[in-house]
Amino acid sequence: MKDSRDKRDFFEKVFAVVRLIPYGKVTSYGAIATYLGIGSSARTVGWAMNQSHALKEAVPAHRVVNRNGWLTGKHHFETPNTMEKLLASEGVVIIDDVIQNYRAHFWDPNLSLVL
Repeated sequence: MKDSRDKRDFFEKVFAVVRLIPYGKVTSYGAIATYLGIGSSARTVGWAMNQSHALKEAVPAHRVVNRNGWLTGKHHFETPNTMEKLLASEGVVIIDDVIQNYRAHFWDPNLSLVL
């Protein structure tokens, strides 16, 4: 990201995509980055998710996980169990911080959305 405005604009695009993830579905940092045309910026998507908790308009950041279904962002929530509890309330089964039947819950913005 060149400057803070570029970063802010990118973060807003990330938040917009995350708000479209259906209930009971998850996606990955990398899938969002690829959808936004910056496939090598999965880590930047993670930074956006960390910032999303301070926004007035809700962003379902709990629905964004790593490419293998691990709850890698769980420590950025109110408690280390919040992410798992939110996903479980949507019918997603997690064992040892890993989404079970990950492919069945995976939502790919690259297949579902049109830029």
